[in-house]
Amino acid sequence: MIRRLKYHEVDFQKYTKCLENSVQKNWYARKEVLDELSGNWEVLVYEDYKAVLPVPLKKKFGINFVIMPLFCQQLGVFSEKDDVVINDYFLRFLKKNYIVFLYSFNQHNSFSEGLSIKKNYTIPVSDYVILRRKKYFKGRKSTAKCAQHLIYREIELNQEHLSFIEKHFKGLKKETDIKKFKDYLNFLHHNKSLKLCAAYLDDKLINVAVVVDENTQLSLLALINDENYKTENGPSFLIDRILNIYIHQKKFNFMGSNIRGIEVFFKSFGAELRAYPYLQSKILEKLS
Repeated sequence: MIRRLKYHEVDFQKYTKCLENSVQKNWYARKEVLDELSGNWEVLVYEDYKAVLPVPLKKKFGINFVIMPLFCQQLGVFSEKDDVVINDYFLRFLKKNYIVFLYSFNQHNSFSEGLSIKKNYTIPVSDYVILRRKKYFKGRKSTAKCAQHLIYREIELNQEHLSFIEKHFKGLKKETDIKKFKDYLNFLHHNKSLKLCAAYLDDKLINVAVVVDENTQLSLLALINDENYKTENGPSFLIDRILNIYIHQKKFNFMGSNIRGIEVFFKSFGAELRAYPYLQSKILEKLS
């Protein structure tokens, strides 16, 4: 019923068609994106590509295990209709045939078994004026208004801007992770899927929002701030301006956070909770 296909065995025409016709389709499951972020992955297939589940792998000490690649938020089951029964088949197969450290399904996947969930926040295509008036938190309206002295620009990926990102990006301590992030930025740029939205104080660059630009969605990959200018409220200014320009045609995905302060920041723009299930080993649960 479910087949495990190595990378070279996958019919990527059928795989891509399944993704494009699925109700769960997302950026992360695309072949070119997984090639970039994982490099080592295979696919579980139900019947003749009626449903698929991409499986990213990492090898250590000669053992392959499943773990979500850096910068990859959700994978899971992709099919024309989300089916609990089919999803359960995939879940059981995954548990039985792999060593799973961490695997995130997507927000549309439902299971008969209760799984842990992670939080994600999105804003659907909206009228900006109504969104700001009715759904922004009062404090966020005020903060965004107070930051209108800043200048908004969409900038190119060049060495100057890359240096700003490297200097101020927090959360990536390993050199290999920093390199992976830069490689991913170049990949996005090459595929015309990168948008760098910047806030300037006069001629000084103080904030950059790194955004993945898809056909129908913008996704916030990183919000990078020069902490010397924290009182200028650049992050609020940037998100508000991006929504002003684009929310009438593209939904906005904040990419989630379980950190309370960041979660409240996302919600304050009227973002809605879109939780997604995940499977994690007991070892990782203790370490996290």
